[in-house]
Amino acid sequence: MAFCGNCGSRMADDAKFCSGCGQPSGGGGFTSTAVATSAEPLDYEIHGDNLQVVRIRLKPGQELIAEAGKMLYKTPNVQWETKMQGGSIGQKLWGAVKRKLMGESLFMTHFRANTPGQVGFAGDYPGRIQHFDLKAGQSWLVQRDSFVVAQESVQLNIALVKKLGSGFFGGEGFILEKLTGPGMVFIHAGGDHLEFQLGPGETLQVDTGCIVGFEESVNYDIQFVGGIKTAIFGGEGLFLATLTGPGKVIVQSMTLEKMRRELGSFRSGGDERGPLDAIGGIFSSED
Repeated sequence: MAFCGNCGSRMADDAKFCSGCGQPSGGGGFTSTAVATSAEPLDYEIHGDNLQVVRIRLKPGQELIAEAGKMLYKTPNVQWETKMQGGSIGQKLWGAVKRKLMGESLFMTHFRANTPGQVGFAGDYPGRIQHFDLKAGQSWLVQRDSFVVAQESVQLNIALVKKLGSGFFGGEGFILEKLTGPGMVFIHAGGDHLEFQLGPGETLQVDTGCIVGFEESVNYDIQFVGGIKTAIFGGEGLFLATLTGPGKVIVQSMTLEKMRRELGSFRSGGDERGPLDAIGGIFSSED
C-alpha cells in the first residue's frame, strides 16, 4: 500500500489517481510506506491551564509548519520563513483557496533548526491545546481555524461534511480540517476538553459547535432533539450533533461564539437577548 503525498489517503500500489484529492500518481503525489511510515517524535511540553503554550525543543534538521501568527517566541538559531504551500503556481493558489475556506491564513510559517533550538506557540483565545501523534495515513477531522503547528510531514487538508443537514445545522459548518500523518500536530480549541473513546456503534450526542475533533473512523451527523418545547425552552437549539464510533472524540466546554456572546452582554450591562431573540436563536448555529 502507498499513501497520497497530497492528502495522505491510503491507496493501492497500482492506483493512477488518489480517490481523496485526485492527485495523479505520476505527479510525485504518492509516497511509499517505506518512506513515510513515521516521523521522529518532537520534544515538547504544554504549559498552563486555560491559556496554554506548547514549547517545542527542536533537534538539528527538524522542521515545523505553523499557522501564521501563532508563534509566541523562538530562540535566535531557529530559522523561519513564511510561504504558500505547494510546488507549482496552481498548487499554491489552490492551497490558498483551501486554507481560506478552512478559516486559516493564506500563508504558513516554516521553522527549522540547524542547531538545537526552541520555539513556543499559543492559541488566540482562552482554551487548551491538544496534540496528536499520527501514524502514516492516520487522520483526524477537527474544527476549522483550530490548527496551530505540526511537523512538516503532516498533511493539512479540507474535509467536507457528508450530509447537507450536518453542514446547515451541526454547528461546525460544511468544512472541517483533515490532519493526516505521519507526524505530531497541535490544535487549539476553547474552554476545557473532554475525551471519549467510542466503541463500534456507540453514539454520543453533543451540543452543536462543541466538537473539537474526532478520528476519521467516527461517523458525524445531526439529529433533531425530539420536541419543540425542549428546543425552545431547553436552551440547546433544535439539533444535536451525533457521533457514532468506533473512534476517539474530543469535546470543548466553550466555543468562540459563546464567548463572544457572553462578552457582548457584559459590554451592554446585561443580557442583550430579548424574549424573541431566545426563540430565534434556536435556528442559529454555535459556530
